[in-house]
Amino acid sequence: MEDVARAANVSKPTVSRVLSNSPLVTAETRERVLSAARAQGYAVNRNAQKLRQERANTIAVVLDFESHRHGAIGDPFIFELLAGVSEALSVREIDLLLSPAGLDSVEGFVELHRARGADGFIVLGQGTRETMLINVARAGVPIVVWGAVHAVSDYCAVGTDNFLGGQLAGERFLAHCRTRWLFVGDIAHEELRLRHQGLAAMAASNSVVQLDQLPIESLAFTSVQAAAERYVETSGLPDAVFAFSDTAAMAVIGAFARCGHQTPRDYSLVGYNDIPPAAHFTPALTTIEQPTGVAGAMMVEKLIQLLDGRRPKSVMLPTRLVERTT
Repeated sequence: MEDVARAANVSKPTVSRVLSNSPLVTAETRERVLSAARAQGYAVNRNAQKLRQERANTIAVVLDFESHRHGAIGDPFIFELLAGVSEALSVREIDLLLSPAGLDSVEGFVELHRARGADGFIVLGQGTRETMLINVARAGVPIVVWGAVHAVSDYCAVGTDNFLGGQLAGERFLAHCRTRWLFVGDIAHEELRLRHQGLAAMAASNSVVQLDQLPIESLAFTSVQAAAERYVETSGLPDAVFAFSDTAAMAVIGAFARCGHQTPRDYSLVGYNDIPPAAHFTPALTTIEQPTGVAGAMMVEKLIQLLDGRRPKSVMLPTRLVERTT
């Protein structure tokens, strides 16, 4: 920095202000210092710079790897959410740390936060970790979670109305006079439990409707498809299916088609998320929309509020059924 200051004919503090983007430096001086820095081969050590600041200027984004086979996430919805978060962070010039190792316990979150590896955490999907996430928040770690939104919670959450999503699917099945319903999803997941409850509420409103549930060991496409094929062999064919995601809905369509059971001819089907391929799949999927673009920006804004010492409220995003072929 002394070499840069000498070359630019300014003081060392002025060089420091330029390299930290201080508004106290004129445009002319800034350009002179940057030109001198480039000529000297100077580059800012961002990690060293962070040590001098109150914050790490880094947000950790945590994915739910445990819910997918072999820890491989293939659902486009997660990456739509991740893209929204990434864009919102880049606008604020905040670094993104993606699912660092060791974040499978409260201690892992606490240690990374205390070590200033991340200022806070955005968790994409509660999965079966609801109790752990509550304890992370109670430990004083700043987190915002995408998932089920509860009236009272220890952490700030952003998500759609999962119970209403289940009700909307049930309303469509009733309108199509379907009576043998199947919910595809593991209700140990908080979001999926609420979707199942909403569907069950609509099933209970009609005495002739039978509701069954197909639990699955993994959210992966192949796991869902295999489970759907086994279900047909042991339990027969439903005339309505509510799948926990659009990807799962596509897996069910493939599994049922192998035995000649076609949607919409033989059964109604509703997915969840409205990922981009849903409208172009054959047949086009009826689904519950989740606005990922808004969600990413919302989660980042809520976390920034939390880091600034405020107490942001959870947000329930609009929830609507997108009707298509199935």
